[in-house]
Amino acid sequence: MVKLLTILFFSLVLNIGILLISNGSKAQTLINNFGDWSAFYDGKGENKICYTASVPKKEKGNYTSRGNTYILVTHRPGEKKRDVFEMRAGYIFRKDSQATLGIDGQLTKLYTDRGSAWAEDKIEPKILKMMIRGRSMMVIGFSTRGTKIEDIYSLIGFTSAYKAISKECGFK
Repeated sequence: MVKLLTILFFSLVLNIGILLISNGSKAQTLINNFGDWSAFYDGKGENKICYTASVPKKEKGNYTSRGNTYILVTHRPGEKKRDVFEMRAGYIFRKDSQATLGIDGQLTKLYTDRGSAWAEDKIEPKILKMMIRGRSMMVIGFSTRGTKIEDIYSLIGFTSAYKAISKECGFK
């Protein structure tokens, strides 16, 4: 019974997370859902932004409360930016810390700023290739209280979602 309740709870958390991502802004439009990823666009013309997002399949850590957490890969054609990787942590990272991103055992560092972790521009293409080829992704970070937090993401559907946002924003 406890196992069933746990599964139901995590299913509810996942669905709420997806709803928060998809309903956070009235102007955004859902392109489609692809496995564990959703593709969106917002705005028009020079202000158009396209992004794909997913919530963790599993969250680990000894914390009492936490905000919403998700991964975004964003295109901003008006700024000539594409493949911007961001993790919204749902907590504030420890000052001057880095988060660790692992995709199928390949590790890379992310820099942190308050409640987000970002990839440096020069490694975003490498991360994108790993996400397209990968099956799962984890992010490990430390909160301001020193709590180690680990999130596990599925990459099922990422490639299709990425192709959808690239097409929507005019990138090949």
